[in-house]
Amino acid sequence: MLDFAAVRNRTKTLAELTEGLTMNDLQHLTDEMTDTMLKLILDAVDADVIFEPVDPQANDTYAIESTEIKLPWTLGHVIVHATASSEEAAAQACSLARSVPVSGRSRYEIPWQNMKTTAQLQRRLEESRRIRHAFLDAWPDEPDLELTYTPDYPGARPRNAIARFIAGLAHDDAHLGQIAEIMRQARAGRQIA
Repeated sequence: MLDFAAVRNRTKTLAELTEGLTMNDLQHLTDEMTDTMLKLILDAVDADVIFEPVDPQANDTYAIESTEIKLPWTLGHVIVHATASSEEAAAQACSLARSVPVSGRSRYEIPWQNMKTTAQLQRRLEESRRIRHAFLDAWPDEPDLELTYTPDYPGARPRNAIARFIAGLAHDDAHLGQIAEIMRQARAGRQIA
């Protein structure tokens, strides 16, 4: 897997990290990330999917309901959020690779409240893998790597198709610790019960 620490520390740009990566690399990195997430939830039981962890840093500024702003995210919530973000990155990267400018969002997140079983989480991760691979399969043989997209947040830098795709994996990577912590708390809760 790619090490995103240098990008997070701002000692390397996403463009520098992704330099030289190919579409085949993106396929492989997608599989690595999906497999990593599946391994993190390997021993999860259904109760873990809706388990509400202790998270004093919870602050969802995009929450639809004001009561959800400080609500700790469940395992189901994290998985649907992460996969939706990576799929959006894959969709936008596909457009860039096909010389189509990106305008606006291309995101769909299934309602996290519907995620109640480990089987649902596993299916969501495998479905996301398939969707991301499908977007990569839609790239032309000679993708446009000159066209860029600049995310709408302060300090964002332009991203070509490869960097845009990898940004989705970076987002996944940023949630791996959260998934591991939810699982740690859920396991501990099971031992107490």
